[in-house]
Amino acid sequence: MDLRELEAFQAVVDAGGIGRAALRLHRAQSSITARIRQLETSLGVALFEREGRVLRLTAAGDALLGYAGRLLDLAEAARAAVRQDGIGGRLRLGAMESVAASRLPLPLAEFHRRHPEVMVELQTAPSRELIARVQAGALDAVIVGEAVDAARYASVPLYREELVLVGARDNPSLASPKLLDGKTVLVFYGQGCAYRRRFEQWLQTLRVVPARMLEFASYHALLAAAASGVGVCLIPRSVLAIYPQREALAVAAVPKRVARLQTLLVTPRALHTPALTRLVEALRVDAGASSAA
Repeated sequence: MDLRELEAFQAVVDAGGIGRAALRLHRAQSSITARIRQLETSLGVALFEREGRVLRLTAAGDALLGYAGRLLDLAEAARAAVRQDGIGGRLRLGAMESVAASRLPLPLAEFHRRHPEVMVELQTAPSRELIARVQAGALDAVIVGEAVDAARYASVPLYREELVLVGARDNPSLASPKLLDGKTVLVFYGQGCAYRRRFEQWLQTLRVVPARMLEFASYHALLAAAASGVGVCLIPRSVLAIYPQREALAVAAVPKRVARLQTLLVTPRALHTPALTRLVEALRVDAGASSAA
């Protein structure tokens, strides 16, 4: 198994076929086919199965895909370090929607200014989905609101979030969480959202049963619904701070055990690149400055 075989394998997956992969890599189709066969021979497994004219990954191919991406990224980072005596390559960063919107714009802009040769790709998703993606090798680092397996992952505490209840200024339910019984609450989509689970668990301890939970795919839409009087949500105060119509909203504090949530920057313990080390340090410095402000 060598890098050229892995490159051909990933190109076939990304392009959706050997012909398109050959065009992407500027090679003959026979060359791509030979690379795939060599890789399958060295591993002793079939990586693709053919359904008519369509190639589909086998279970073994699916397992290899995440590792292939990481190995190719490590190789590129090594080349950049040798050529430039610096850092380079691609970093795939995942973050919760709230963190991406309220916390990351400034530190990522500063990181790009300092290291323009590093390409940072940012994906957003709920915490549990992000952890699954880093486990699968689809992401190099994630910022989540979940504790992780310390044996498999390294984690760095980042931003301390304060969760608050938010609703329209005339919403009487903000006076007491007990008044949310039989009312509408607003939540971020997906059961993997750390804030949503915190909200649901808190309501369960209070024996409060909402009439309905409305899901939203963005915090802007969620806050717009809250401002319109649709319902009440539990969100980080940092997200509320960047909402342009926040004067239309009222805020109620919640108990500290509910309000306090520590976000973590999580990386696989086996993954070490100069670019990732610099990014971790940049985010740690920004988080320290934010907590001191």
